[in-house]
Amino acid sequence: MKKLTFLLFLAFGVSFANTTNPTPQTMVQIGDELVINTQTADKFNHVDFPRLNFIVKRGGLANYNSVDGKVVVVTNVVTKGNGETHVTLEPVGGKKFFGFLSSVNADFDKAIRSGELSM
Repeated sequence: MKKLTFLLFLAFGVSFANTTNPTPQTMVQIGDELVINTQTADKFNHVDFPRLNFIVKRGGLANYNSVDGKVVVVTNVVTKGNGETHVTLEPVGGKKFFGFLSSVNADFDKAIRSGELSM
């Protein structure tokens, strides 16, 4: 009898565990404003900024300090079949990133979770 009760609790526990969603996804829409946060490392993993050597070749400084705290607006949202959301970001105010880049792409969910972007 104890084994049957344990088996029933186990079956119900597994079925309910599959239906819960512990991390609700934040929906993003065109026109939403986001902030690019300061990174401790010298690169962004989920926001597709160019590497530092390309920035230098185009006449910029070899650091990401110019984008720290910059407010950007979402201009395009693409949701892939596997649940990933990719966004295109443009700076507010018409200025370009590093003086030559008008927009960048980012993996929205991963960038929010890692702290590279915030709402």
